Amino acid sequence: MNKIAYLQCPTGISGDMCLGSLVSLGVPLEYLVEKLNCLGIEQEYQLRAELVHRQTQQATKIHVDLLHHHHHHEHSHHHGRHLPEIEEMILKAKLPSQAEAWSLAVFRQLAVAEGAIHGIEPEKVHFHEVGAVDAIVDIVGTCLGLDWLGIDSNEERLPLIYCSAFPTGGGTVRAAHGQMAVPVPAVLKLWEMRSCPVYSNGIEKELVTPTGAAIATTLARNFGSPPPITITKVGLGAGSLDLPIPNILRLWLGESANFQTNILNFANTSPNVETISVLETQIDDLNPQAIGYVFEALFTAGAVDVFTQPIGMKKSRPGILLTVICHPEHLVTCEEILFRETTTLGIRRTTGQRTILQREIQQVEIPLYGKVGIKVAWKGSAAERVITNVQPEYEDCADLARKYNIPWREIQRMALQNWYSQT
Repeated sequence: MNKIAYLQCPTGISGDMCLGSLVSLGVPLEYLVEKLNCLGIEQEYQLRAELVHRQTQQATKIHVDLLHHHHHHEHSHHHGRHLPEIEEMILKAKLPSQAEAWSLAVFRQLAVAEGAIHGIEPEKVHFHEVGAVDAIVDIVGTCLGLDWLGIDSNEERLPLIYCSAFPTGGGTVRAAHGQMAVPVPAVLKLWEMRSCPVYSNGIEKELVTPTGAAIATTLARNFGSPPPITITKVGLGAGSLDLPIPNILRLWLGESANFQTNILNFANTSPNVETISVLETQIDDLNPQAIGYVFEALFTAGAVDVFTQPIGMKKSRPGILLTVICHPEHLVTCEEILFRETTTLGIRRTTGQRTILQREIQQVEIPLYGKVGIKVAWKGSAAERVITNVQPEYEDCADLARKYNIPWREIQRMALQNWYSQT
Protein backbone atom coordinates (compact mmCIF):
# COMPACT_ATOMS: atom_id res chain seq x y z
CA MET A 1 0.00 0.00 0.00
CA ASN A 2 1.45 3.37 -0.98
CA LYS A 3 0.79 6.44 1.16
CA ILE A 4 -0.31 9.21 -1.16
CA ALA A 5 -1.22 12.86 -0.63
CA TYR A 6 -3.50 15.12 -2.69
CA LEU A 7 -3.35 18.90 -2.35
CA GLN A 8 -6.76 20.40 -2.99
CA CYS A 9 -6.41 24.17 -3.32
CA PRO A 10 -9.76 25.85 -4.10
CA THR A 11 -8.37 29.15 -2.73
CA GLY A 12 -4.78 28.62 -3.77
CA ILE A 13 -1.71 27.61 -1.80
CA SER A 14 0.99 29.25 0.30
CA GLY A 15 3.79 27.92 2.45
CA ASP A 16 2.01 28.56 5.74
CA MET A 17 -1.17 26.87 4.43
CA CYS A 18 0.94 23.79 3.65
CA LEU A 19 2.37 23.82 7.18
CA GLY A 20 -1.09 24.30 8.66
CA SER A 21 -2.53 21.34 6.77
CA LEU A 22 0.36 19.13 7.94
CA VAL A 23 0.03 20.12 11.60
CA SER A 24 -3.72 19.55 11.22
CA LEU A 25 -2.89 16.00 10.03
CA GLY A 26 -0.96 15.36 13.24
CA VAL A 27 2.62 16.40 12.50
CA PRO A 28 3.86 17.65 15.93
CA LEU A 29 4.83 21.32 15.96
CA GLU A 30 7.64 20.49 18.44
CA TYR A 31 9.12 18.05 15.91
CA LEU A 32 9.14 20.71 13.17
CA VAL A 33 10.70 23.30 15.49
CA GLU A 34 13.37 20.86 16.73
CA LYS A 35 14.42 19.94 13.17
CA LEU A 36 14.16 23.52 11.82
CA ASN A 37 16.42 24.73 14.62
CA CYS A 38 19.21 22.58 13.13
CA LEU A 39 19.28 25.18 10.32
CA GLY A 40 20.73 27.72 12.75
CA ILE A 41 17.89 30.24 12.43
CA GLU A 42 16.24 29.78 15.85
CA GLN A 43 17.16 33.40 16.75
CA GLU A 44 15.18 34.71 13.80
CA TYR A 45 11.65 33.38 14.11
CA GLN A 46 9.04 31.66 16.24
CA LEU A 47 6.53 29.10 15.04
CA ARG A 48 3.05 28.81 16.51
CA ALA A 49 -0.19 27.12 15.53
CA GLU A 50 -3.71 28.33 16.20
CA LEU A 51 -7.17 27.05 15.33
CA VAL A 52 -9.03 29.73 13.35
CA HIS A 53 -12.31 29.95 11.47
CA ARG A 54 -12.61 30.68 7.78
CA GLN A 55 -16.25 31.21 6.84
CA THR A 56 -17.42 29.20 9.89
CA GLN A 57 -15.07 26.28 9.10
CA GLN A 58 -12.27 25.51 11.53
CA ALA A 59 -8.72 25.08 10.23
CA THR A 60 -5.13 25.29 11.49
CA LYS A 61 -3.23 28.55 10.96
CA ILE A 62 0.52 28.56 11.33
CA HIS A 63 2.25 31.81 12.20
CA VAL A 64 5.92 32.34 11.45
CA ASP A 65 6.67 35.31 13.72
CA LEU A 66 9.93 37.00 12.72
CA LEU A 67 11.99 38.25 15.66
CA HIS A 68 13.60 41.57 14.82
CA HIS A 69 16.68 41.92 16.99
CA HIS A 70 18.23 45.33 17.37
CA HIS A 71 21.84 44.15 17.45
CA HIS A 72 23.12 43.20 14.02
CA HIS A 73 24.44 39.71 13.41
CA GLU A 74 27.76 39.28 11.69
CA HIS A 75 26.01 37.06 9.12
CA SER A 76 25.13 38.33 5.69
CA HIS A 77 21.47 37.49 6.14
CA HIS A 78 20.47 41.02 6.95
CA HIS A 79 20.88 41.58 3.24
CA GLY A 80 19.04 38.40 2.32
CA ARG A 81 20.40 35.04 1.26
CA HIS A 82 21.40 33.39 -1.98
CA LEU A 83 20.67 29.86 -3.12
CA PRO A 84 24.14 28.38 -2.38
CA GLU A 85 23.93 29.73 1.19
CA ILE A 86 20.47 28.22 1.71
CA GLU A 87 21.56 24.90 0.19
CA GLU A 88 24.54 24.85 2.54
CA MET A 89 22.28 25.51 5.57
CA ILE A 90 20.01 22.63 4.57
CA LEU A 91 22.90 20.22 4.02
CA LYS A 92 24.55 21.16 7.33
CA ALA A 93 21.31 20.60 9.24
CA LYS A 94 21.46 16.80 8.80
CA LEU A 95 17.71 16.52 8.20
CA PRO A 96 16.01 13.18 7.43
CA SER A 97 17.21 12.27 3.93
CA GLN A 98 13.88 12.59 2.08
CA ALA A 99 13.12 15.93 3.74
CA GLU A 100 16.59 17.17 2.79
CA ALA A 101 16.31 16.06 -0.84
CA TRP A 102 12.80 17.52 -1.21
CA SER A 103 13.77 20.86 0.42
CA LEU A 104 16.79 21.27 -1.86
CA ALA A 105 14.63 20.47 -4.90
CA VAL A 106 11.97 23.05 -3.96
CA PHE A 107 14.51 25.84 -3.34
CA ARG A 108 16.32 25.03 -6.57
CA GLN A 109 13.02 25.17 -8.51
CA LEU A 110 12.12 28.53 -6.93
CA ALA A 111 15.57 29.93 -7.76
CA VAL A 112 15.38 28.63 -11.35
CA ALA A 113 12.01 30.39 -11.80
CA GLU A 114 13.16 33.66 -10.20
CA GLY A 115 16.39 33.53 -12.22
CA ALA A 116 14.49 33.03 -15.49
CA ILE A 117 12.36 36.11 -14.78
CA HIS A 118 15.34 38.39 -14.14
CA GLY A 119 17.64 36.74 -16.67
CA ILE A 120 20.21 35.65 -14.07
CA GLU A 121 21.71 32.36 -12.90
CA PRO A 122 19.71 30.51 -10.19
CA GLU A 123 22.79 30.85 -7.90
CA LYS A 124 22.59 34.66 -8.14
CA VAL A 125 18.95 34.84 -7.04
CA HIS A 126 18.53 36.86 -3.90
CA PHE A 127 15.95 35.76 -1.32
CA HIS A 128 15.04 38.92 0.59
CA GLU A 129 15.59 39.18 4.32
CA VAL A 130 12.00 38.73 5.45
CA GLY A 131 11.13 36.34 2.65
CA ALA A 132 14.20 34.20 3.22
CA VAL A 133 13.42 33.08 6.79
CA ASP A 134 9.74 32.69 5.93
CA ALA A 135 10.50 30.66 2.84
CA ILE A 136 13.04 28.48 4.66
CA VAL A 137 10.62 27.68 7.48
CA ASP A 138 7.71 27.07 5.07
CA ILE A 139 9.61 24.95 2.57
CA VAL A 140 11.80 22.91 4.91
CA GLY A 141 8.93 22.58 7.41
CA THR A 142 6.58 21.27 4.72
CA CYS A 143 9.14 18.72 3.51
CA LEU A 144 9.79 17.61 7.11
CA GLY A 145 6.05 17.18 7.66
CA LEU A 146 5.49 15.15 4.50
CA ASP A 147 8.43 12.93 5.45
CA TRP A 148 7.07 12.55 9.00
CA LEU A 149 3.69 11.45 7.62
CA GLY A 150 5.46 8.70 5.68
CA ILE A 151 4.41 9.79 2.19
CA ASP A 152 6.02 7.23 -0.11
CA SER A 153 8.34 8.33 -2.88
CA ASN A 154 8.93 7.04 -6.39
CA GLU A 155 12.13 6.03 -8.19
CA GLU A 156 13.29 9.65 -8.61
CA ARG A 157 12.81 10.14 -4.85
CA LEU A 158 9.89 12.50 -5.45
CA PRO A 159 6.96 12.00 -3.10
CA LEU A 160 3.65 10.49 -4.24
CA ILE A 161 1.81 13.80 -4.16
CA TYR A 162 -0.83 15.02 -6.56
CA CYS A 163 -2.30 18.50 -6.73
CA SER A 164 -5.50 20.07 -8.04
CA ALA A 165 -5.61 22.76 -10.72
CA PHE A 166 -4.71 26.24 -9.41
CA PRO A 167 -7.00 29.29 -9.16
CA THR A 168 -5.25 32.21 -10.86
CA GLY A 169 -6.34 34.98 -8.52
CA GLY A 170 -6.08 38.53 -9.82
CA GLY A 171 -5.56 42.18 -9.00
CA THR A 172 -2.20 43.49 -7.83
CA VAL A 173 0.03 42.94 -4.83
CA ARG A 174 2.62 45.19 -3.17
CA ALA A 175 6.17 43.84 -3.44
CA ALA A 176 9.68 45.07 -2.66
CA HIS A 177 9.83 46.62 -6.14
CA GLY A 178 6.37 48.27 -6.12
CA GLN A 179 3.09 46.88 -7.45
CA MET A 180 2.96 43.58 -9.31
CA ALA A 181 0.17 41.92 -11.24
CA VAL A 182 -1.24 38.67 -9.81
CA PRO A 183 -0.28 35.90 -10.47
CA VAL A 184 3.17 37.30 -9.69
CA PRO A 185 5.90 36.46 -12.24
CA ALA A 186 7.51 33.67 -10.17
CA VAL A 187 4.19 31.84 -9.83
CA LEU A 188 3.46 32.20 -13.53
CA LYS A 189 6.93 30.92 -14.39
CA LEU A 190 6.55 27.88 -12.09
CA TRP A 191 3.20 27.05 -13.70
CA GLU A 192 4.79 27.35 -17.11
CA MET A 193 7.71 25.08 -16.10
CA ARG A 194 5.31 22.25 -15.19
CA SER A 195 2.45 23.03 -17.66
CA CYS A 196 -0.02 23.40 -14.80
CA PRO A 197 -3.80 23.57 -15.29
CA VAL A 198 -5.29 26.82 -13.95
CA TYR A 199 -8.72 28.46 -13.82
CA SER A 200 -10.27 31.61 -12.42
CA ASN A 201 -12.56 31.30 -9.41
CA GLY A 202 -13.43 35.00 -9.67
CA ILE A 203 -11.44 36.04 -6.58
CA GLU A 204 -9.19 39.00 -7.42
CA LYS A 205 -6.51 38.46 -4.77
CA GLU A 206 -3.09 36.79 -4.57
CA LEU A 207 -4.17 33.16 -4.06
CA VAL A 208 -1.00 31.27 -4.98
CA THR A 209 2.27 32.55 -3.51
CA PRO A 210 5.71 31.80 -4.97
CA THR A 211 6.55 29.55 -1.99
CA GLY A 212 3.27 27.65 -2.30
CA ALA A 213 3.71 27.30 -6.06
CA ALA A 214 7.32 26.12 -5.63
CA ILE A 215 6.29 23.44 -3.12
CA ALA A 216 3.41 22.20 -5.27
CA THR A 217 5.16 22.31 -8.65
CA THR A 218 8.33 20.65 -7.36
CA LEU A 219 6.73 17.87 -5.34
CA ALA A 220 3.50 17.03 -7.20
CA ARG A 221 3.71 14.34 -9.85
CA ASN A 222 0.53 15.41 -11.58
CA PHE A 223 -2.07 18.18 -11.54
CA GLY A 224 -5.84 17.92 -11.87
CA SER A 225 -8.35 15.42 -10.53
CA PRO A 226 -7.47 13.32 -7.48
CA PRO A 227 -5.87 9.93 -8.21
CA PRO A 228 -7.84 6.85 -7.12
CA ILE A 229 -7.08 6.61 -3.40
CA THR A 230 -8.74 5.49 -0.20
CA ILE A 231 -8.84 8.62 1.98
CA THR A 232 -7.57 8.01 5.51
CA LYS A 233 -7.37 11.57 6.87
CA VAL A 234 -7.79 15.19 5.74
CA GLY A 235 -5.72 18.12 7.01
CA LEU A 236 -7.01 21.69 6.84
CA GLY A 237 -4.56 24.61 6.62
CA ALA A 238 -5.88 28.16 6.83
CA GLY A 239 -4.63 31.07 4.70
CA SER A 240 -4.32 34.65 6.01
CA LEU A 241 -7.00 36.33 3.90
CA ASP A 242 -10.71 36.12 4.49
CA LEU A 243 -12.28 35.24 1.12
CA PRO A 244 -15.80 34.65 -0.23
CA ILE A 245 -15.17 30.89 0.04
CA PRO A 246 -13.36 29.31 3.02
CA ASN A 247 -9.65 30.06 2.56
CA ILE A 248 -8.46 26.56 3.37
CA LEU A 249 -5.92 24.25 1.75
CA ARG A 250 -7.11 20.67 2.10
CA LEU A 251 -4.47 17.97 2.22
CA TRP A 252 -5.97 14.54 1.63
CA LEU A 253 -3.93 11.69 3.01
CA GLY A 254 -4.73 8.33 1.47
CA GLU A 255 -3.57 4.96 0.30
CA SER A 256 -3.37 3.79 -3.27
CA ALA A 257 -6.74 2.37 -4.08
CA ASN A 258 -7.17 -1.28 -3.47
CA PHE A 259 -10.85 -0.62 -3.32
CA GLN A 260 -12.18 -3.25 -0.96
CA THR A 261 -15.70 -3.15 -2.27
CA ASN A 262 -18.23 -5.37 -0.63
CA ILE A 263 -19.95 -6.83 -3.67
CA LEU A 264 -23.66 -7.29 -3.03
CA ASN A 265 -22.99 -7.02 0.70
CA PHE A 266 -21.22 -10.37 0.99
CA ALA A 267 -19.70 -8.71 4.01
CA ASN A 268 -16.06 -9.59 3.75
CA THR A 269 -16.31 -12.92 1.95
CA SER A 270 -15.86 -11.37 -1.48
CA PRO A 271 -12.35 -11.13 -2.90
CA ASN A 272 -10.89 -7.63 -3.10
CA VAL A 273 -11.83 -5.46 -6.04
CA GLU A 274 -9.34 -2.86 -7.17
CA THR A 275 -9.08 -0.34 -9.97
CA ILE A 276 -6.51 -1.25 -12.60
CA SER A 277 -5.23 0.40 -15.80
CA VAL A 278 -4.69 -1.51 -19.03
CA LEU A 279 -2.44 -0.12 -21.78
CA GLU A 280 -2.22 -1.74 -25.18
CA THR A 281 -0.53 -1.03 -28.48
CA GLN A 282 0.27 -3.07 -31.58
CA ILE A 283 3.74 -3.05 -33.12
CA ASP A 284 4.97 -4.38 -36.48
CA ASP A 285 8.33 -2.69 -37.02
CA LEU A 286 10.43 -3.26 -33.91
CA ASN A 287 13.44 -5.51 -33.39
CA PRO A 288 12.19 -8.40 -31.18
CA GLN A 289 15.20 -7.90 -28.89
CA ALA A 290 13.77 -4.53 -27.88
CA ILE A 291 10.61 -6.25 -26.63
CA GLY A 292 12.59 -8.16 -24.00
CA TYR A 293 14.05 -4.88 -22.78
CA VAL A 294 10.60 -3.24 -22.64
CA PHE A 295 9.31 -6.08 -20.45
CA GLU A 296 12.07 -5.54 -17.89
CA ALA A 297 11.66 -1.76 -17.89
CA LEU A 298 7.89 -2.04 -17.37
CA PHE A 299 8.18 -4.51 -14.49
CA THR A 300 10.78 -2.26 -12.85
CA ALA A 301 8.35 0.65 -13.16
CA GLY A 302 5.73 -1.27 -11.20
CA ALA A 303 3.66 -2.99 -13.93
CA VAL A 304 1.55 -5.82 -12.49
CA ASP A 305 1.73 -7.85 -15.71
CA VAL A 306 3.00 -7.46 -19.29
CA PHE A 307 2.27 -9.82 -22.18
CA THR A 308 2.36 -10.00 -25.97
CA GLN A 309 0.19 -11.83 -28.51
CA PRO A 310 1.05 -12.47 -32.17
CA ILE A 311 -1.39 -10.66 -34.52
CA GLY A 312 -1.76 -10.04 -38.27
CA MET A 313 -1.64 -6.36 -39.16
CA LYS A 314 -2.20 -4.13 -42.18
CA LYS A 315 -0.29 -4.87 -45.39
CA SER A 316 -0.26 -8.52 -44.19
CA ARG A 317 2.51 -7.80 -41.70
CA PRO A 318 2.91 -10.11 -38.71
CA GLY A 319 2.99 -8.00 -35.56
CA ILE A 320 2.44 -8.21 -31.83
CA LEU A 321 -0.13 -6.79 -29.47
CA LEU A 322 1.63 -5.58 -26.31
CA THR A 323 -0.54 -5.28 -23.21
CA VAL A 324 0.48 -3.76 -19.88
CA ILE A 325 -1.55 -4.04 -16.69
CA CYS A 326 -0.65 -1.59 -13.95
CA HIS A 327 -2.06 0.35 -11.02
CA PRO A 328 -3.34 3.83 -11.97
CA GLU A 329 -0.47 5.56 -10.17
CA HIS A 330 2.06 3.83 -12.45
CA LEU A 331 0.16 4.55 -15.68
CA VAL A 332 2.12 7.68 -16.66
CA THR A 333 5.50 6.00 -16.07
CA CYS A 334 4.52 2.88 -18.02
CA GLU A 335 3.27 4.99 -20.94
CA GLU A 336 6.52 6.96 -20.99
CA ILE A 337 8.48 3.69 -21.21
CA LEU A 338 6.35 2.42 -24.13
CA PHE A 339 6.85 5.65 -26.08
CA ARG A 340 10.56 5.76 -25.28
CA GLU A 341 11.46 2.12 -25.94
CA THR A 342 9.15 1.14 -28.82
CA THR A 343 8.20 2.50 -32.24
CA THR A 344 4.54 2.92 -31.26
CA LEU A 345 2.75 6.14 -32.12
CA GLY A 346 -0.33 5.56 -30.01
CA ILE A 347 -1.30 3.73 -26.84
CA ARG A 348 -4.86 2.88 -25.83
CA ARG A 349 -5.69 3.03 -22.17
CA THR A 350 -8.68 1.65 -20.34
CA THR A 351 -9.45 1.61 -16.66
CA GLY A 352 -11.10 -1.47 -15.29
CA GLN A 353 -11.76 -3.26 -12.08
CA ARG A 354 -10.05 -6.49 -11.21
CA THR A 355 -10.91 -8.94 -8.49
CA ILE A 356 -7.93 -10.27 -6.60
CA LEU A 357 -7.64 -12.94 -3.98
CA GLN A 358 -5.80 -12.08 -0.79
CA ARG A 359 -2.44 -13.81 -0.78
CA GLU A 360 0.76 -14.26 1.16
CA ILE A 361 4.01 -16.17 0.85
CA GLN A 362 4.52 -18.91 3.45
CA GLN A 363 7.85 -20.68 3.90
CA VAL A 364 8.07 -24.46 3.84
CA GLU A 365 11.16 -26.57 4.56
CA ILE A 366 11.86 -29.60 2.33
CA PRO A 367 13.95 -32.01 4.47
CA LEU A 368 17.50 -32.50 3.09
CA TYR A 369 17.07 -29.78 0.43
CA GLY A 370 16.02 -26.41 1.81
CA LYS A 371 13.35 -23.70 1.95
CA VAL A 372 10.71 -22.94 -0.67
CA GLY A 373 8.23 -20.07 -0.61
CA ILE A 374 4.61 -21.08 -1.20
CA LYS A 375 2.10 -18.53 -2.50
CA VAL A 376 -1.20 -19.11 -0.70
CA ALA A 377 -4.35 -17.33 -1.91
CA TRP A 378 -7.66 -17.26 -0.06
CA LYS A 379 -11.15 -15.80 0.09
CA GLY A 380 -13.14 -14.73 3.09
CA SER A 381 -12.32 -13.03 6.37
CA ALA A 382 -9.34 -13.93 8.52
CA ALA A 383 -11.67 -15.90 10.78
CA GLU A 384 -13.01 -18.18 8.06
CA ARG A 385 -10.47 -18.32 5.27
CA VAL A 386 -11.24 -20.51 2.29
CA ILE A 387 -7.89 -21.35 0.69
CA THR A 388 -8.37 -21.46 -3.07
CA ASN A 389 -4.86 -21.70 -4.48
CA VAL A 390 -1.48 -22.99 -3.29
CA GLN A 391 1.57 -22.62 -5.56
CA PRO A 392 5.27 -23.09 -4.79
CA GLU A 393 7.39 -20.15 -5.99
CA TYR A 394 8.97 -21.07 -9.33
CA GLU A 395 12.41 -19.53 -8.70
CA ASP A 396 12.83 -21.23 -5.30
CA CYS A 397 12.06 -24.62 -6.83
CA ALA A 398 14.36 -23.94 -9.78
CA ASP A 399 17.27 -23.00 -7.47
CA LEU A 400 16.98 -26.28 -5.54
CA ALA A 401 16.47 -28.33 -8.72
CA ARG A 402 19.69 -26.91 -10.20
CA LYS A 403 21.63 -27.23 -6.98
CA TYR A 404 20.77 -30.90 -6.35
CA ASN A 405 20.26 -31.90 -9.98
CA ILE A 406 16.70 -33.14 -9.31
CA PRO A 407 13.75 -32.57 -11.72
CA TRP A 408 11.94 -29.30 -11.07
CA ARG A 409 8.61 -31.13 -10.88
CA GLU A 410 9.95 -33.32 -8.11
CA ILE A 411 10.97 -30.33 -5.95
CA GLN A 412 7.60 -28.71 -6.65
CA ARG A 413 5.78 -31.89 -5.59
CA MET A 414 7.80 -32.18 -2.36
CA ALA A 415 7.16 -28.52 -1.53
CA LEU A 416 3.39 -28.99 -1.89
CA GLN A 417 3.46 -32.26 0.03
CA ASN A 418 5.31 -30.59 2.93
CA TRP A 419 2.96 -27.61 2.91
CA TYR A 420 -0.15 -29.79 3.06
CA SER A 421 1.33 -31.97 5.82
CA GLN A 422 2.01 -28.82 7.89
CA THR A 423 -1.50 -27.40 7.70
